[in-house]
Amino acid sequence: MIGLQQLYWLAGAMFGAFALLGVGDRTHRKRLGNGVFWGLIALSFFAGDHLGDLGNGMLVLCLVGLAGFGALGRGAPDTTTPEERAASSARRGNALFLPALIIPVTALAGTLLLKQGGWIDPKQVTLVSLGAGVLIALGACHAWLRPPALAPLQEGRRMMDSVGWAAVLPQMLAALGAVFALAGVGDVVGALATRVLPEGSLVAAIAVYGIGMAVFTMIMGNAFAAFPVMAGAIGLPILVRQFHGDAAAIAAIGMLAGFCGTLMTPMAANFNIVPAALLDLKDRNAVVKAQVGTAVPLLLCNLALIYFLGFR
Repeated sequence: MIGLQQLYWLAGAMFGAFALLGVGDRTHRKRLGNGVFWGLIALSFFAGDHLGDLGNGMLVLCLVGLAGFGALGRGAPDTTTPEERAASSARRGNALFLPALIIPVTALAGTLLLKQGGWIDPKQVTLVSLGAGVLIALGACHAWLRPPALAPLQEGRRMMDSVGWAAVLPQMLAALGAVFALAGVGDVVGALATRVLPEGSLVAAIAVYGIGMAVFTMIMGNAFAAFPVMAGAIGLPILVRQFHGDAAAIAAIGMLAGFCGTLMTPMAANFNIVPAALLDLKDRNAVVKAQVGTAVPLLLCNLALIYFLGFR
């Protein structure tokens, strides 16, 4: 049965290819550091279940050490020339975006049609379909554009080298959220909140819940990691049980409040640091600074929505 394990192997093979291609690039100043970094990530996908807690912990420390000591750098692999890319773009125009649409279409079709097939884990059918969509889109691009055989991997390596250590930050922060939940951080925050909140004040409880979602998201870089902490601390015990609020509205809009925090933190690397790296912005926090003016009013709107939709 196809499930997460096969997707992990696919991801491991990709990062392993990045490592080998990086080490083999004689023009790359930091090829060994990049090769070891992406090789360790490949190892985590291939054998993470077998390394144990200590082994995975040491692997993470090695990744942090490589990034912290500046062992990573950007490669510039040769694939197609800028002139060839410009000519292809002029000839095909917006049709170049069509292969990218294969991925969401395949994911949606697989989610709707393959749950009863018996050969795909029904709990992971969407992720498996997403992975299949990537492979189908890759095959379509090769058949249509006929690039050099290694161009997808070389361009993938170039992009990952540009992003650097920020590429693994979302996974680390998601793991941090799980650690926080298991450590009972939500219980501690809830105990502190009950001492600070004015008794019987719904508005104050909503404010602490929504702003807390944004703040914890800024710390962890992931609203999904922040949600169990704030839902366990404020959402369920106070807003739902004490004030009898609508659990669905409180949970859904609370997530939106958390996403406002996503706009205001460099910890949300895939949203805020990666674009800055890919666009070669001089200020790596330029995306965050541009989004604050939108995030704060949105957060206030979400607090109002919790009040009017969750309790009225």
